[in-house]
Amino acid sequence: MPSNANTTVSIYAARAADRNPRAMQGALELGGLIAKRFNLDAHTVAAPETVHEGGWESQLRVATPTLTRLAAHLDNIFAQGGKGLLINGRCAASIATLPVLAQRHPDAVLVWFDAHGDINTPADQNFNEFAYLGGMVITGACGHWDTGLGAGLDFSRVVLAGCRDLDPPEVDKIRSGQITLVESGNGFAQRLLEAIGGRPIYVHLDCDVISAGLVPTEYQVPDGIDFAALKAVFEALSQLRVIGLEVAEYEGVWPDGRSGDVNALLDAITPLVRAVAT
Repeated sequence: MPSNANTTVSIYAARAADRNPRAMQGALELGGLIAKRFNLDAHTVAAPETVHEGGWESQLRVATPTLTRLAAHLDNIFAQGGKGLLINGRCAASIATLPVLAQRHPDAVLVWFDAHGDINTPADQNFNEFAYLGGMVITGACGHWDTGLGAGLDFSRVVLAGCRDLDPPEVDKIRSGQITLVESGNGFAQRLLEAIGGRPIYVHLDCDVISAGLVPTEYQVPDGIDFAALKAVFEALSQLRVIGLEVAEYEGVWPDGRSGDVNALLDAITPLVRAVAT
């Protein structure tokens, strides 16, 4: 497949609320494999670091310098008319990328594939200093709390896809109609297209949206989607105008050191990689 001069595989392998180092190395591995398979250049925006222990505020503070670099990198890509193809270690890195999307592509819809909603806020009940930073990415990008990295996104431009492990405050936001959730299952692709309504899309894929046991990632959540279902829905989405794709939470190896089936993952994401890179 010919390379698009505007497309580079951008790899963010630095800190972003990591509890172990596996996703940092996984980002490097996955980014390199995507570049090789699709004949693209690869650029490491930030390299792996030591894992930082601490609550979400501490995690955010130590990650902010490299997250700021990631935001500037994506902003430069969009400013030059390119599309984003990002491999991030953790989904918390999207705290930096989503405000850039909102500024540069205000008409685009964020399609958030994740086992989790990531729409908690620091003010939600029981969400204390030890809560996970990645669990409040979207609300941060929507300005519901101050990340220090910008905002500008709106719930009306977010479609949650395949989320199933939801906290009570997240369920309340969905049931009240503040934000749209499209559950997996029969007619998943068609229901997702209806929710998007023909608008341009930026797709976030958190690997834990995939069925437990198929991809090495920190969270293994039952009742996910398999590789065939993911590829089918990505085929449908590839017919829309795709602004970018970011993949997060691929750990490369299981906790016991076994390798994951990365080829099956690569096959599944191929339709959207092609939509971005050609």
